[in-house]
This record gives sequence, C-alpha cells and structure tokens, in this order.
Amino acid sequence: MYYSRLKMASVLGVCLLGLLLCLPNGLRNPFPSMPWRQIHLGLDLRGGSYLLMQVDLKSLTHDRLQSLADSTRESLIKAQLGYRNIVTDANKASLSFTPRTPDEADADIAVLQKLPQTIPHEFAVQKQADGSIALTLAPEAITARARDAITQSIEIVRRRIDATGAVDPEITRQGDDRIVVELPGVSDPERIKSLLGTTAKMTFRLVDSNPLHTSAPPPGVSLVPMSNPAEGSPLPVYDHVDVDGTDLTNAGAAVDSQTGEWAVSFSFDSVGTHAFSTITQANVGKRFAIVLDNKVIEAPVIRTPITGGRGQITGGFDAQRATDLALLLRAGALPAPLAVVEQRTIGPSLGADSIRAGILSLACGLVLVIIFMALFYGRFGWYANIALVANLILMIAILSLFEATLTLPGMAGMLLTLGMAVDANILINERIREEVAQGRTALAALQAGFERATSTIIDSNATALLAHVMLFVFGTGPVRGFALTITIGIATTLFTTLLLSRLLMVRWYARTRPSSLPV
Repeated sequence: MYYSRLKMASVLGVCLLGLLLCLPNGLRNPFPSMPWRQIHLGLDLRGGSYLLMQVDLKSLTHDRLQSLADSTRESLIKAQLGYRNIVTDANKASLSFTPRTPDEADADIAVLQKLPQTIPHEFAVQKQADGSIALTLAPEAITARARDAITQSIEIVRRRIDATGAVDPEITRQGDDRIVVELPGVSDPERIKSLLGTTAKMTFRLVDSNPLHTSAPPPGVSLVPMSNPAEGSPLPVYDHVDVDGTDLTNAGAAVDSQTGEWAVSFSFDSVGTHAFSTITQANVGKRFAIVLDNKVIEAPVIRTPITGGRGQITGGFDAQRATDLALLLRAGALPAPLAVVEQRTIGPSLGADSIRAGILSLACGLVLVIIFMALFYGRFGWYANIALVANLILMIAILSLFEATLTLPGMAGMLLTLGMAVDANILINERIREEVAQGRTALAALQAGFERATSTIIDSNATALLAHVMLFVFGTGPVRGFALTITIGIATTLFTTLLLSRLLMVRWYARTRPSSLPV
C-alpha cells in the first residue's frame, strides 16, 4: 500500500498525458507545423462509400495462357520442332496447338513438360483425340494466382487511393478473390471507382506494317482498337511485348511546350531504358504502339533512336485525364482487372445520427454507472468513478495516438469496457467490505481487499484479452474495430483499477488516518 513519490508522479503523469492526447479531438491545431493526432470516424459515423471489388479470373487466366503461348513458341522453335495454330481458351483455361507431324507429338509434349511452372503441378500437357496437344491450367493454380493477385492489388489500390487525397481509407481482403474498400467522407466515388477499375497495364509493341493484316491478322498479331475511335480503325499490333510498363519509374502530367496540349511524361529504369533503346534503334521508320489496357493510346513512327529512357504520351488529354493516367502509371498496374460487385453510399446525415446515438448511449451508460457506484460504495465509489473517467480518457488518448478509426461497434466497445472496469472496482470494494466485517483494521482491510481481488481481476481480464485478440486477428471491418477498442480498454482498466484507484484510497488514508472505512 506504499506509494513512493516517483510511483505517484508516474501514475498521475500518465493520466495527464492521456488528457493532453485527448485534446486534439475537440480543438483545432494551434500550431500547424506540429503533429496533431486525433481519432478518425469510420464509414458508419462519418458517411462515405463502400465498394466490394472482385478480381477478373478470366483475364488473369488469359494473361497466364498468353505467357505460356510465348514460352511454347520459343521452346518449340529452340528444339527445332514445328507447330500450327496455337489457340488459347480462357474459359477452359487451356492452350492447344497441332504438331507439324504426328511423329513429333511425343517430342512436343516432352519439351512442354520442361516449361517453368510458378507453382508445383500448375498445368498438365496431354495429347488429344484429334492429334492436337493441349496444355491445361489446374484449378488450384488459378486459385493460387487469384490470391497472389489480390495481395498485389491491395497495395496498388492503396497507392492509388492515397494519391487522390482520400482520408482514412479502409482496404481489406475478403475471401480469395475480393477486396473491400471503405472511403469515409467520399460521397461521390465515381472517379475513384474508375481509377480502381482501370488495370493501367501499359505495354509498348510494334505495329505490323503489312496492309493485308488490317483485316485478317496472322498468328502472333492482334487487332487492337484505338482508345479514341475517331482516330481510326483497330491497328494490327504484335502480341509480343517489346517494352513493359512495369519498368516505368515515374510519370507525371505536363503541358507540351510545342503543341500546348496536355501530355503524360514518363521515365524508365535501367532495364526499361535498355529495352526501349534497343527496340527503337532496330526499328527506325516503323510505328510503335503505346497500348494501355488493350487499347492503343497512340502509335507514333520511330524517327530516331530513343536512348535516354524518357518519353511522352500525347493523345488528346485534358488536365484531369492526364493527371489520372500519370497517377495510375506511378501506382503500378493491377495484375488483373477489378470489377465492382457491390457499391453503397452512406450519407453524412445518417453518420451524424449514428454519432449522436453513440455519444448518447455512452454518456447515459457512464452516468448510470457513476450514480450506482456513488450510492453503493460512498467515498470509495467516487474514487472508482474518478478511475472510470480516467479510463475513458486513456482509451481515447491511445486511439488518438495511433490515429485509429472509430466505428459504431467501437463506441459500443467503449461502453462495454466501462462496465468491465466497474466490475473490477466492485470486486475490490466487496473484498474490502468482507475484510472489515471480519474485524480487520482499516489499513489491513484495504491491503487484503486489493491483494485478494487483484488475482481475480487479472484472470478475468486476461481471458477477455485472449478472446478479443482472436476477434481482431480473424475478424474483419467493424468486428476488428470492436475488438481493438476492447483490447485497449482492458489495458487501461488494469492501470486505472490497480494503480489509480488504489493511489486515491492510499492518499486518503495517509491524510486522514481513519479508525474505520466508509464501506
């Protein structure tokens, strides 16, 4: 029951620090240059938009099959084996071709079985009844690629949203192929939805100059439409990617000094610079298409080799479109398109109603608990009430320090924490009553009451902590917010109950030296 000056100063200092950390939630920052941390309101309190997006498995499968088709061509040519009509079918997740002669079928299969696989048993190679050879992706491989795509997409989506200036976005995975995006304060999500729905996969490919291929392209050449249909009919573009947009290091919107139009300037890393330099040196006089999401932005003629690793895209952009394209290129391309499966918008008025309801319930619960403790335990009840208010302040302070997002379930967690804190104080006061009833002196009753109640308080809070940690680890969205608030509340409850309320009782006893306790 002894408190040294250092211990007493530490307990009071923590409470004072908590009070200071709470101030930013009710005051404006008087010093803009200093950090001013505060709690952010979640979607259900502030209003905003909710998007549920799903990765396009068909597109993901198509891209993998195209990569396997390129590898198949290179491997067969290297092994001096012929082939005809390589065809990919994303619906069946397969690639098929006809050997040059039936005698080469076994050799073709042996070559394809040596192709590198991203995961074990990714695909199977079989000879079909009609003599063709099929390479089929395993369903487990497609699921694994979807999981990897979602992991990559979450980071890219986060970078894109951060670049728009949206505050406190919540981006989480749902299942193997979905992403949940919550945007508090964004009541019109159309621009962000268009940014997230754009794959922004940029490639640089040569244009087939044979005029006969504009209507009937041969294998390895595809008709790619123009991004602006008014600029002409689709161009025959080679499927082989000469320079990949993943090698871009920076992109920005700027006004072209010669034409006065908006353009997007870009720069490559060392790999992209070398590839861009090599392809432009070898193909002077040919058209080089800039393809974004399977649409040709422009296809200029290579006048001179470009060796500096820098370039510019012009295509009738306005300021917003050029800025958005530069943003997409900087954030990186999505591994596959994301389609909006569900969209909800919560109005600010509904959020304001939720805030009022949450604050009212929290205030009513706090007042009722204070009245109960004061009536049942007198002076010690008021000490418990002081610790209770300090508990609430410390919870808000910790949430502010980490700039946590508060949701309606989080406010419910605060109210539940106050109830748990009261339970701890009731245990202590009842133990003190029992010790007094057994005839102990005032100081002995205080000490025995705290000692015998402490183990029970720690045990009950430890089991609650484990349960809510599991909720936080395995839960999503509002469930995590609720669990986080309770977890923080358990820590502050132990501090205020076992240290602050004991300090108040000890100081009162040391000052008054009563012969009996007011219990």
